[in-house]
Amino acid sequence: MKRKIILNLAISIDGYIASEDGGFDWIVGDGDNSLNSDKKWDFNEFLSEVDTVVMGKKCYDQNFHNDYKSKKVYVATSKELEDYENIHFINGDICKVIEEERKKEGKNIFLFGGGKLVDNFIKADIIDEYIIGIIPTILGKGRPLFLGNNPKIDLHLDEYISDNGIVILRYSKR
Repeated sequence: MKRKIILNLAISIDGYIASEDGGFDWIVGDGDNSLNSDKKWDFNEFLSEVDTVVMGKKCYDQNFHNDYKSKKVYVATSKELEDYENIHFINGDICKVIEEERKKEGKNIFLFGGGKLVDNFIKADIIDEYIIGIIPTILGKGRPLFLGNNPKIDLHLDEYISDNGIVILRYSKR
């Protein structure tokens, strides 16, 4: 089976993935479980189907890579940095590197973020699935998911989950 590149992240209702300083403490539900769906989102199950994580340098600098010690982690950066342990720094065309990685045997590839990194993958139209958790918050400002000038990409809604005011939508390309 072909490995998928899967974007999985949370956004505010107004489209931000982090506050201006990279904060994410706002990524919480509203405390109301009255509209919860029977199915729940299981992040650990999602991670069990992934063996590669791709993130930008800002996410790396916030130590998100430490959550993925058992996975191969690619970090997009404009600097020349030395790989170590499970961390592979990519200074260049990250999409090309991940497309090559996708051809190898393995599990799915988790496109972690942030916005600048994801923008490359959206513009190259190589994301197979979009899993978006919509947080019941209007941030007003921050780091946007979509940076503009994207190709038109038609999606199919495969699944939705409602949990504590957060709606998780899973789309695939059609």
